[in-house]
This record gives sequence, structure tokens and C-alpha cells, in this order.
Amino acid sequence: MKNPTISTILATLAIPLMASLARAESDTAMAARMQWFNDARFGMFIHWGVYSEAAGLFDGKPVPGAGEWLQGGGKIPAADYRAKLLGRFNPVKYDPEAWVIAAKNAGMKYIVITSKHHDGFCLWDSKLTDWDVASTPYQKDLLKPLADACKKHGIRFCLYHSIMDWSHPDWGTKASWRGNANNPNPDMDRFTAYLKGQLREIIGSYHPGLIWFDGEWENAWTHERGVDLYNDLSKLDPALIINNRVDKGRAGMSGHTSDSKFKGDYGTPEQEIPATGFAKGVSWESCMTMNDTWGFKTSDTNWKSTTTLVRNLIDIASKGGNYLLNVGPTGAGEIPTASLERLAGIGAWMKTHGESIHGTTASLFPKVSWDGRSTTRISQNGTTRIYLHLFSKPEGGLLTLRGLVNRPDQATLLGQTDPLIVAGTAGAWTIQVPASPMDPIATVVTLSFAKCPTLEVPVNQPDANGKLTLGSSDATLHGTTLKMEGDHVGYWMDAKDFVSWKVALPAGNYQVTIDGACEGGGSEMKMTLGTTDTPFSFPSTGSWKSFRTIDAGILKVTAGGPAELNIHPLSSKGVGFLNLRSVTLRLTPATPPGNRTGETVDP
Repeated sequence: MKNPTISTILATLAIPLMASLARAESDTAMAARMQWFNDARFGMFIHWGVYSEAAGLFDGKPVPGAGEWLQGGGKIPAADYRAKLLGRFNPVKYDPEAWVIAAKNAGMKYIVITSKHHDGFCLWDSKLTDWDVASTPYQKDLLKPLADACKKHGIRFCLYHSIMDWSHPDWGTKASWRGNANNPNPDMDRFTAYLKGQLREIIGSYHPGLIWFDGEWENAWTHERGVDLYNDLSKLDPALIINNRVDKGRAGMSGHTSDSKFKGDYGTPEQEIPATGFAKGVSWESCMTMNDTWGFKTSDTNWKSTTTLVRNLIDIASKGGNYLLNVGPTGAGEIPTASLERLAGIGAWMKTHGESIHGTTASLFPKVSWDGRSTTRISQNGTTRIYLHLFSKPEGGLLTLRGLVNRPDQATLLGQTDPLIVAGTAGAWTIQVPASPMDPIATVVTLSFAKCPTLEVPVNQPDANGKLTLGSSDATLHGTTLKMEGDHVGYWMDAKDFVSWKVALPAGNYQVTIDGACEGGGSEMKMTLGTTDTPFSFPSTGSWKSFRTIDAGILKVTAGGPAELNIHPLSSKGVGFLNLRSVTLRLTPATPPGNRTGETVDP
């Protein structure tokens, strides 16, 4: 359709620029609204638009960056971008039912497709612009047949919609290549009316289960507009789920919103999996690519293996999150063969093991003591199943369950009925894993209980010589930024984040050494044990990869028994506090003179 005037938009749709009522919702009501999303655990992301036809090239030349960022990566003037791509987009091989079946067979429960990405091109015939599929040679609506196929096959249909719009003359952040280049005074009220108008079109026509917003980070979009849009859409469809990118509270790629003043129903980590998930009761979803780019780009052949993709899914589910895995169809409308092969491989594993993913909650184990992960399923009557995902066979075929107090009523391999041998004692039960070959991706052991079992954090104790080494892999991570990076805790950026271990140290003086790395000018930290604080300095090691063992001083323990040993940051002279590999405590016969922290010592 031809571009209407803003006055026409407002008159036709009668869209208020400010909504007055927020969604009034109890915790119980929100849990019910979010239930399908939290049960799903696995969805398909689809990035598709005129950039898909370009496949990473413009005027025959490669454009740097992701495929869907073609216009931004090449800083292509809006008129040129439109003139050279609109007439080429003709997805005659588009088979929406085949897409949905591929997703369903992979174990996915919902699909999120780009109704409009940052370039502003729309996959439906919008009444508010002619920069849409109706102006292409294909001409037909691309969203309706996909929505219908989703409904037919029991998949939730959802929509991604970019707030930022490079094509619109009134988007408030100007650039010489954007559609606002010749507008001296972009009007964000007019743009917001346009945005709301398009959202009313797609919500009214396709009834999506959720709206996945993006492009909120530029200053043109404000917190006030985010709150207004969230409230407006909540009134329009009270069942609608809306991600946290509708507002300004997202903490970068980690996707976490910590301040309750910001709107959004769930967090959105991008291309990463948080080390400890989000806080209990907070929904989240990691969106990730199969290769390196979201939109189709012929030069991007860096495909992740099926094993990596399934283990990502397991890892995310074990932390209480969803995995939104992307495919980037071609301009002709075909999902790349490499993507279909991986979807089929995921589906083969999910056919037997999907029960350990769908409808589960996060692991009950603070840390698993095997190479793998765990998920939990608790029924309404309290009967519980714990799923143990094994990425490799434990030594001697004996799986030890550290911290589990209750003996499992039964242990089996998922999909089999033969019981496995359970032995040991409370807090250290063992499961004998069969000698038969392991599943190359992940073998799943199922533990059944009449009621939800009790777990205790394992207590770390010194050896007979009074030495205790606390590894980063055994630490409990508290906070939003820090996460495991191979053999160490990294990304320690927030002063509120800390790490802890449960320990039982006999009374005495302990020499403490810390194995870590620090790129900046050094950091001030402190250890706490009970009411005792022991400050220490960690010097610069030159880079985040240059690890050094330093003397952190003496920790005085006045009473034995289980307690929590914490390490907190105090201040840093650079960006970030510490990459932490381990903490070692050695009982000393007497306290040496002074308390020289930060000195390099022999490990």
C-alpha cells in the first residue's frame, strides 16, 4: 500500500500516544500467562527479509557483519537499498508447513519470525507503508500461511518486531544513509504512532503468543515510551507475552533486567548462556545462531555441531531458561540444508529424551559432580523426576550424586525400564551406569521420587595435612555478570556479584593463596567467613589470560563447623575485578609476621 500521512494513521487507528493503565496482574496470574512459554523450553527463531536475497552481498561486493544487518553494515542509503532489493525478493520456494514440521520434529514448541527487522521491511501487507512484501514480485502475505501452519501442527506462532526502523523518516537517531537523512526534525511521536499502528495490524491479524522486541538501545527510544508501549499492548491482548527489549532495562547481551521499574516479561540473553541462569521465578530465553549470523549469508559456513546445539539446549534448560535457535532462510524461501540437517539431528535426540527438557525446571543441584547437567520435573502431587544428563561416562561407570539426601525410589535410563543399581549413603549416593555405549550427545539417567528430594550443598573440608583447594567449578556464583569460562570464573563486572563455597575448617590460622588473572591496574577484594572479613589485593597480571598465584594473607578461623566462605569485590582500577581459578587454604602452625597480600608465591 502507498505511504499514508501520519494524520491518516491517527484518524484511522485512533492510537493513543500515551496509555494510562498498566497491566494489573498477580504473581499467580502472570505464572499462568507464562506457563506455555516456560514449559516449551525450545523454540525456532527465523530471520527473513529482503537482506536474505542479498545473502551478504550488495552490488556484488561482500558487506561486513551479520546478514540481516546488510544495510547498516554497508551504510547503504535507504533509497538505494530499496531500489536494488525490493524487486529481487521473490520467495517462490517458500513452504511454511515444511518449516513448521521441521521445527516440530526437532522438538521445538514455538516459532518467532521477523515481521520487521531494523531495515523496516515488512513481511505482511501493511496499510501504513509500501515498504513491504506486497510491493515485491511475490506480493503475497508471508506471515498468515506460517501462522496457519503453526496452528495446524500445535506450534505457538510468535513475532519479532524491531522498534528501531532505518527506513522511517521520523526515527529519532539520524544517519546519512537512513530514511531520516533528509528530515531535519524527526518526530518520535509520529514514529511511535506508526509503530503502534503496525503492531495493532499484526496482533489483530495473526494473534501471536508473544512479541519479541529488539532495537531499543538507541537514545531515540526512551524508558517512558517502553512503558507506554508495554501497557498499550497488554490492554490490547492481556494474554500477550512481551520481552524485556520493549524497555531500556536490558544489561547488554546478558539480557538481564534488574530494576523492576523497567517493563518486560522475560530476559533475553543473546549468543550466550548465563552461568547460573536468572533469579528463581524469573523467565528468560537465550537466542543463539547455528552459525555466526542471523540472516542468510552464503559466506557464513561456521556451523555448530548437532552435539553443541543439543548440549546448549540441555545447559539452558538446566538453568531454567528457553533456547531460541535461529535459522536464516534464503531469499527464495528455503531453510539452508545445513540447518535442516542439524534440526533433524536434534530431533533424533529429542525423540527419546525430550521428556528431560519440555516442562522441566532448573536443576536442584547447585553444582553437578559429573560431566553434564540436570533438570527437574515436579508434578502437582509432588512426585518428582530428576534427569541427569551425562556428556561422558563417569570414571568406572559410577555416577556419584553429591548432596542428594534422599535415596531415589528408582533409577533408569530414560526410555528404558531396567533399573540401575543405587548404592552409597545420604549425600553420596552412587548410580551404576551400564557398560553399554553412551549416547554420543548425552545419556540421560532418570531418578524417581515419591516427593521432592532434599539436597544439601556439599561441605568442603581440608585434607589430613590441613590443605583445602576450592576450585572455581565447585563455587556457587551469585549475581548477573560473572560466569564460568573453561577452568575459571570470569566476566566479574558487577561489584554486587560474588562467589561462595560451603566449608568446614577447624579453628586456626590459614595461609590463603589465590590463582587468578587481572588485566587492569589491580583489584581490591575481600574474603568473608562468618563475621570475619579478610581484605586482600590482587595485582595486575598483564592480561585476563595471564594467571598468577598470589598470597592473599591469613584467614583466622575461631570456630569449626560448616560455614560459607565468600569472595567479594571491593574496587577495581580497570574494567572487571578478577578471573578466578582457585583458592587454596593451608593450616599454619603460627601466623607469619605481617599480612603481605598480593605477593606472588609458589603454588
